[in-house]
Amino acid sequence: MTQDGVRAVNIDTSKPHPARIYDYLLGGKDNYEVDQLAGDELAAAAPEVRIGVRANRAFLQRAVRHVVRSGVRQILDIGTGLPTSPNVHEVAQEVAPDVRVAYVDNDPIVAAHGNALLSRSGRTSIVLGDLRDPASVLGHPEVRKILDFGQPVALLLVAVLHFLTDAERPGEIVATLRDALPAGSWLVLSHATADFADRSAAQAVYNKATASLSPRTHAEIERFFDGFELVEPGLAQVPFWRPDGPPPPRSGEIGFYGGVARKDS
Repeated sequence: MTQDGVRAVNIDTSKPHPARIYDYLLGGKDNYEVDQLAGDELAAAAPEVRIGVRANRAFLQRAVRHVVRSGVRQILDIGTGLPTSPNVHEVAQEVAPDVRVAYVDNDPIVAAHGNALLSRSGRTSIVLGDLRDPASVLGHPEVRKILDFGQPVALLLVAVLHFLTDAERPGEIVATLRDALPAGSWLVLSHATADFADRSAAQAVYNKATASLSPRTHAEIERFFDGFELVEPGLAQVPFWRPDGPPPPRSGEIGFYGGVARKDS
């Protein structure tokens, strides 16, 4: 049982789940055959996908180091996915041990595995929550116990908004989250795109999963940063956002944009 009282029997293994597909593509073990089959189908449809998810994970780590070095000591990671070391709190606390991290995901298996791995220092928590209901995420007592919204917070929306359709109004969701953050807060966001390749076959894979895939253009993704100031190099393909080494092979084909931005007022 997790801290939210969610039992393992509530985990749905009849359909692939994006977090478990992502875990499989990263080489993780917290997935089921249905997720593995979906991951293989996705890789057949988009051969660069395994490189892409690793590049996206590396972008996340670089972005977390950047915001923590900039002074932020609180992180809200929504759509965290299954634990993959180094996790956000490990990366952040290596830079500054007093960083506090609240993880949020809508998959019970993520909560179960994450809760087992989190430190007991009182600086991390993981809760079941749905990005489509941002008010409930912001008001969750475990989130409020970890984070003080009177002080700057780094909001992480990494590889999650593309699982919301336009009908679910992702722009309004991001705006609700943005408006809850004080000046000096940050947004770290990455998002799938079809700017570099046809993603219809990949979308078909996710249409059979628990969440469909809605890749967006550079301009559409950039609008999620309204009310924030993007830092250099702006919204870029993830391997080219402040790389700390040579980009991986086929980086020009990677269908993820990523950006980091500050809220100044």
